[in-house]
Amino acid sequence: MQKIIVLGATSGIGREVAKIYAGKGCLVGITGRRQELLHELEQEAADRYVAASFDISDIASVETHLAALVDRLGGLDLLVLSSGYGKRNSELVSEPEQLAIKTDVAGFTAVVDWAFRYFKQQQHGHIVAISSIAGLRGNRFSPAYSASKSYNMIYMQSLRQLAHHQKLNIQITDIRPGFVDTCMAQGEGVFWSAPVPKAAAQIVKAVEQKKDIVYVTKRWRLIAMVVKLIPRVIFERI
Repeated sequence: MQKIIVLGATSGIGREVAKIYAGKGCLVGITGRRQELLHELEQEAADRYVAASFDISDIASVETHLAALVDRLGGLDLLVLSSGYGKRNSELVSEPEQLAIKTDVAGFTAVVDWAFRYFKQQQHGHIVAISSIAGLRGNRFSPAYSASKSYNMIYMQSLRQLAHHQKLNIQITDIRPGFVDTCMAQGEGVFWSAPVPKAAAQIVKAVEQKKDIVYVTKRWRLIAMVVKLIPRVIFERI
C-alpha cells in the first residue's frame, strides 16, 4: 500500500487529491489548520486517512509533526504540498504579504527540505508541490504571492538538480495551476477556471507519470509561453 501525505487537505486541490489517492487504495496522511474539516474527510474512509492538524507557517514544529505523521502511516512514498496562501493586495497591506511569505516561502522550505532529507535516507521518494503560473512573472495584484510562487519554482528546480548531482532516486514535481475554481481564484480577470476535480485528476495523472513540470489545466502551458515572451518594458506597463 502506497503511503502518501497531502498537506493542505482541508479544501480545494489538496482535499480532492487526497480523495483520489484514498480511492485508489492508498493510505493518506492529511494535514491542515482546520481540524474539523480534516475530521470530516477522515470519516468518509477511516481506514484510508490519518489526520494531523498543524500549520506549516509554524516553522519550529513542522519537522516534529511530519515525523509523527510518518510514524502513524508506517512510512512515506509521496509527499504532496498543497498548502498555500494568496490574496489580492494592491494596497500592500502588511499582514497578507507577511502571511504569504511565512506560508509559501518559509513553511514551504521547511516541508520540502524535511521531505528531501527523509527520502534521501530512505533512498527513494517523490515530492510534489503546487506552485502557480503566477510565479512566472511579477503580478501587481498580489506581489508576495507571485514572488513566493517564483521562489517555489526555483527551489524545486534546485532540489531536482541536487538529486541528480547526488544520484538520488528522488522525483520532484512542480505543479503550476492557472485558475482553479477555489476560494483563491476570485476577482476580475479570472478565465479558463477549471473545476477542482478536473485539476486534481490531471495532477494525480502527472504525478503517476513522474513529470517534472506540469501546467494545470494543460491549456495554461500556452499562456505560460506567451507570458515568458513578453518583453519586460511592455509587461511592466500592462
